[in-house]
Amino acid sequence: MEPGLVGPGPYRATRLWNEIIELFRAGMPLRKHRCRFKSYERCFKASEAVDCLHELLGSNQNFGPEVTRNQTVKLLRKFLKNHVIEDIKGRWGKEDFQDDGHLYRFPPSSPLKPYPKKTSCGMEVIKFPDWNDPKAGTSQEHIPVKSITMNSEMWYKRHSIAIGEVPACKLVFRRELTQTNIEEIWKSMTLSRLQKVLGLDSLNEVLDTKLVNSKHIVQNAYNVNKQGIVTLEDKSKELPHWILSAMKCLANWPSCSDLKQPTYSGFERDVFKTIVDYFGQMKEPLLTFHFFDVFVSVLGLLQKHSKAVEAFQISCLLLPPENRKRLQLLVRMMARISCNKDLPPLSESVRTRTLMVQAFSRCILCSKDEMDLDELLAAKLVSFLMDNYQEILSVPSALKSSIEEHVVQLQRVQIKYAGADTDATFPPPSFCHQISTDEFEYQKATGSQEPLAALLEEIATNKEISVKDKKKKLKQFQKSYPEVYRVRFPTPETEAVLFPEKTKQKPPVLMWALKKPFQPFYRTRSFRM
Repeated sequence: MEPGLVGPGPYRATRLWNEIIELFRAGMPLRKHRCRFKSYERCFKASEAVDCLHELLGSNQNFGPEVTRNQTVKLLRKFLKNHVIEDIKGRWGKEDFQDDGHLYRFPPSSPLKPYPKKTSCGMEVIKFPDWNDPKAGTSQEHIPVKSITMNSEMWYKRHSIAIGEVPACKLVFRRELTQTNIEEIWKSMTLSRLQKVLGLDSLNEVLDTKLVNSKHIVQNAYNVNKQGIVTLEDKSKELPHWILSAMKCLANWPSCSDLKQPTYSGFERDVFKTIVDYFGQMKEPLLTFHFFDVFVSVLGLLQKHSKAVEAFQISCLLLPPENRKRLQLLVRMMARISCNKDLPPLSESVRTRTLMVQAFSRCILCSKDEMDLDELLAAKLVSFLMDNYQEILSVPSALKSSIEEHVVQLQRVQIKYAGADTDATFPPPSFCHQISTDEFEYQKATGSQEPLAALLEEIATNKEISVKDKKKKLKQFQKSYPEVYRVRFPTPETEAVLFPEKTKQKPPVLMWALKKPFQPFYRTRSFRM
C-alpha cells in the first residue's frame, strides 16, 4: 500500500490515523519468536515495531523525517491502548509499551476509527453581509419587489454614450458603513478566501464560523507595529515583563540589553526552562481548541508551498489578538535560537531545532479531546511555522487590498440612470453560485445580446432620425458591439438595404424645342425707318 498525501478536509486526523494503522499492519514483518521456552507465531519485538514504524513515518509525506524515535514510541503506546496491537498474551488497554524486547502481535482486526455521520450540505456560499439591512422591528418578508425588465429603451438610454448621447442621470450617495459593517465584511471575505484556498465545499466540517470574532480579524490586520507584531488594546493581556526579557535574552544571544548575563555555566538552560514552564502551564494552546481542525486541514497543503503559506496566514488572522502576538514572539524566538551558532547547546542529547519543536509543540497546537496524532501533527506544523514564520505571521496583503477596495466601492458615489420603466439600481455585489457552461451561455445570450440586438433594430428602423444621424449611430454601435452588429448585418448588402440610392431624374425637355429645330443665327441688315 503506497502512502499518499492526505489533503485538507474534515476528519483529517482520523483519516491519518486509519492510514497509519493500515500501512503499519501491511509493512510490519511477522516472525516466529521464543519467550520463556515457548514459541509464538506471527509476532514481533517491541524494538522491531519501533524501527518499522519510525521508518514508515519518516518516509510518509504527511509526517516527514523530523519524526523522532521517542515520538514513535509514544504512538505505539497509543496503538496498544486502542488495541491496534496486543502483547502475546492478548493484553492491551494500557500505555506501558517500551522500546525493548517484549513480544507483541496484531489482533485479528485492528479497529479503525469511524467517521462521524453528518448530513451533506453541498456547496456552501459564505453569506455576504448586507450593510443596508432594515432597522430592527421591520420585516421585508412579505413586501412585493418589482422585478426589473431591461427593455430596449432602457438599454438605449444606458448605452447611449456609445452612440453619441448622454441620458439623464442622477447621483446616488451610499449610506456610510459602520464599524460593525466593516468588521462583518472582513469576516465574510476572509472565510470565503480560506474556503477557496483549502478547496472545500464548506467550512462547516472544520470550523464553526459562529465562533469567529470579526473584531479579532480587524485588530490583527491593522493594530500592528513596525515589526508586524500585534499591539494589544488591553495591556493586561500582555506577556509578563520577565518572560519577555527571558525570550529576548535567548533570541538575541549573546547580546542582551535587558539582562546582565551571569557568569555561571548553564545560565541559558535555566532561562530556557523558565520559558518552557510558562508556556507549558497554559490551559489552551495558542492556536486555540476551536481552530484545531482548520490548522490540521492546512497541513494537507504543505506540498503546495504558496497555498500552504496563504492558508496559514488567513487562519492565523482568526486568532484572538493576544494569542497571535504570543505566537509571533514565541515562533520568532524559536527560529532565532535554532539558527544561533553562538548559543551554547540547550540539551546534550537533542539537537536545538528538535528541542524547540518538542518543547513548544503542545502549547501551540493540540485538541481539546486528547487525540492520538496530536503530537505528530503539532510537530509538523511547528516545523513549518519556524521555517516560514515571517510570511505566515504577517497580514496577507492581497486579501487586505481586496477587502479595502470592496469597502471603498460600497462607499463610493454611484451614477443612477433614468430608465424607461423604473429608476432601479442594481443590488450590491454578492458571492456567486457556480453554474454549468450551458447555463452560462444561455444567460450570456439572453442577458446582453438580446437587448443589444433590440437596440440595434430600433436604430435601424427609426424613421424619425435623418440618414446622416442613423449612419453615425450605426457606425458607433458597430465599433462598440461588433458581434451583435455582424449578426444583424452579415454583409454590406444587408446594410445597404437601409439606405437605397435615389434614382436621378432627367431634366424635362422644353416643348418649344420639339416644335422647331435649332437654327443658326444670321446677322441681317437693319431697316431704316
